[in-house]
Amino acid sequence: MASKSLKSSTSSFVNSSSSHNYPSTNYTPNYSTTSKSCSFSNKTSLPSLRDSLPENPHVYDFSEICKATKNFLQKPFSSSSSSTSWRCSIRGKEVILFQRKSRRQIGLPELQERLLTICRSHHSSLVKLLGASTSGNYIYLVYEYVHGANLATCLRNPQNPSYTVLSSWLSRMKVATDLAHGLDYIHHCLGLNSEYVHNHVKSYSILVTEDSLNAKICHFGTAELCGEIAGNESSSAKSFGRLDSRVMKIEGTRGYMAPESQSIGVKTQKGDVYAFGVVILELVSGEEALRYVFDEGGGGYKRISVIERAREVVAVGGGELRKWVDKRVKDSYPVEVAEKIVLLGLECVDDDPENRPDMGQVDVRVSKLYLESKNWAEKIGLPTDFSVSMAPR
Repeated sequence: MASKSLKSSTSSFVNSSSSHNYPSTNYTPNYSTTSKSCSFSNKTSLPSLRDSLPENPHVYDFSEICKATKNFLQKPFSSSSSSTSWRCSIRGKEVILFQRKSRRQIGLPELQERLLTICRSHHSSLVKLLGASTSGNYIYLVYEYVHGANLATCLRNPQNPSYTVLSSWLSRMKVATDLAHGLDYIHHCLGLNSEYVHNHVKSYSILVTEDSLNAKICHFGTAELCGEIAGNESSSAKSFGRLDSRVMKIEGTRGYMAPESQSIGVKTQKGDVYAFGVVILELVSGEEALRYVFDEGGGGYKRISVIERAREVVAVGGGELRKWVDKRVKDSYPVEVAEKIVLLGLECVDDDPENRPDMGQVDVRVSKLYLESKNWAEKIGLPTDFSVSMAPR
């Protein structure tokens, strides 16, 4: 737990830009794909659901949600087109409460299985889901509150673009390693029968803790509990065939969506790998996944993708990589490791999902590159432990 003064500085940092606070899943949902109500089954009451679970604390009465948010009159902590969140207290615990619209009806057996599996899962690289509540067409997800800031803000400080808390190469490799560990856990260690997909991997959905710069993946369980992953999608996704138009929802964040997700709405683990590759390239360069800059020659705006830039850098070779790596790491990094991590990132964003590595393979390779970076830092006498404040600069 951070000290009192540290918490205060975090609060001032976070509150300075509400849209960049606790990560949101900033995408545009499409609710018009079905004419049927997305509400939970009327036959399934919240009390009966609570009684059916072996661990009651994971399901909250809707009255608790109303009380925590002052009947939703409390100022939201963050808001996007897909969700609204509040920083509040429930049962004496500081939490982040997300309100989301359910994409499809979820029956009691499925909701019970998924909620129990997700809430019982523990990993240091995941922001823990404490429980949920439902009311009408909405589901309310309660997560632990973690002091820190999202990765996008850490890399691109809106108050001071020349400053970043991730000013060392090793700190960025640490974030990459934490993220790889967390995604590998989600893909392979949850115990769900179907392939688990996170579906919200991006720099805004990764929290960097203030005390030690550890990375934590946010919105764990959102895709499953909100019905973003259609029930028949897993089998269809394997062949990348056409999905049922009644359940297909092409959603996502520009710059992080895999080609197959943009074209036919397929959501698979390889889509998470693609988004992970984008984040890796962001860590190396400090650049946004997708940005628009004014073209003085053409007189309009042109789109610049971090993926396209990385491909250009690798194609040119020579010293082009050193020019592309974020200048704020002060040219102090192992060049060979930087080259390897960029190549790995590009493998992850291959247009063909079959050519992308499995997240387990990615985790092993990133961990190895982190150890190489740590050995390099120790040899030249750089610090390998981190403790920083995210107070405004």
